[in-house]
Amino acid sequence: MQEKDSGFVQDRRRRRRRVGRIKKAILAFASGWIVLSMLLILGLLMKVLSLEKRLDYFLKDFGAIEDTQWVEGSDALEENAEQEWKQDSTESVRVDIDAENLAEQGDVHKIYLTFDDGPSQNTREILDILAEYGIKATFFVTGKEGEVAEELYKRIVEEGHTLGMRSYSNSYNVIYQSKEAFEEDYRKLKDYLYELTGEECRYYRFPGGSSNQISNVPMNELIRFLNREKIVYFDWNVSSGDAASIAYTADEIVENITEDVVKYKTSVVLLHDSSEKSTTVKALGPLIEALQAMNAEILPIDENTRVIQYVKADSVE
Repeated sequence: MQEKDSGFVQDRRRRRRRVGRIKKAILAFASGWIVLSMLLILGLLMKVLSLEKRLDYFLKDFGAIEDTQWVEGSDALEENAEQEWKQDSTESVRVDIDAENLAEQGDVHKIYLTFDDGPSQNTREILDILAEYGIKATFFVTGKEGEVAEELYKRIVEEGHTLGMRSYSNSYNVIYQSKEAFEEDYRKLKDYLYELTGEECRYYRFPGGSSNQISNVPMNELIRFLNREKIVYFDWNVSSGDAASIAYTADEIVENITEDVVKYKTSVVLLHDSSEKSTTVKALGPLIEALQAMNAEILPIDENTRVIQYVKADSVE
């Protein structure tokens, strides 16, 4: 009887050990599955974030995001205004083919610093730097509302800079939807700026440039409209690179510009003063000093400026 009881006890012990091993195996499998699932979820999350970032760049590049208003009392200006088309991020491939504008030894370089997409809080800092160096520039502005933005439009004019237009909405989906949409956007910005500053704006910059392929309307039709309005549009032949998704340093922005301006008698330089372009602000002082060291003339666009255009206005009847 005792032998029987002893065998029964041992059998139960062996069974408990087997159950224990099974439980441990199940627990280990469950733990491993949970860890693996978490790693997979983390990996998917990172891919989603990466795709979301790429989508943001895509939407910015093609103007699919609507512009927003200036938030009074805030340092934040929604960056939906920054909608440069990809060609604006690779402007260095757009060379000036006008042989008459190619610089020769002894030529004085005329440099026109132009700022797109403002005003923003960076515009104020840029104006301060320009005032410090006694330099005049050109601002191709978009439509912003609120006292802070209105004060900056006025300051641009009062301090002797050239006030140009880049579109009110700064949204490709709006301005290039139809010829009528373009004209409405143009008139809205022109009237708005005149009401604020008393300045009759005479210069325009097409978002994406005059040769862009984004517009639903043939660009010749829009150029013809501006010609009738006696508006001169400017493209650019030198780029800072600050529109690109690549984060250039201030030194690299200066280098991008100084390497190209030596090629031309007249250089229209593309820069941006939207609110995330703090590196552009940092680059401005060193850039001015580098250009001055070249004995270049830094000027605002006016009626005497050689016109830089990808599609020549006088080629459109």
